Amino acid sequence: MSAQPEYTPAPPPAPAPSAAAQLLVRIRADRRADTWVPAFERDWAKALEDSRHSYSLTPLHDVVRVWQARLAAAPAVDTFIASGMDDSDGIALEDALGARP
Repeated sequence: MSAQPEYTPAPPPAPAPSAAAQLLVRIRADRRADTWVPAFERDWAKALEDSRHSYSLTPLHDVVRVWQARLAAAPAVDTFIASGMDDSDGIALEDALGARP
């Protein structure tokens, strides 16, 4: 007998169609915009190409979710860095959020 769950976990809800545009506005307003805007645009372009090949919107949704999480975590990261605490034992963002699409 296999140990399969009795239910399939529901996937996270899809972001709104305008989520990427709204996210880009928020990224441009951030003090890190000089580095984050090109990074977001690079991630978005790669996800768009992946979506074209796979006929799936999942790569685009993943980019939006990762960047929403990054923006949500930014104030806590700023506070931590400003506190002067030792961050030498930190972990990579990919380890905390999962692999990037």
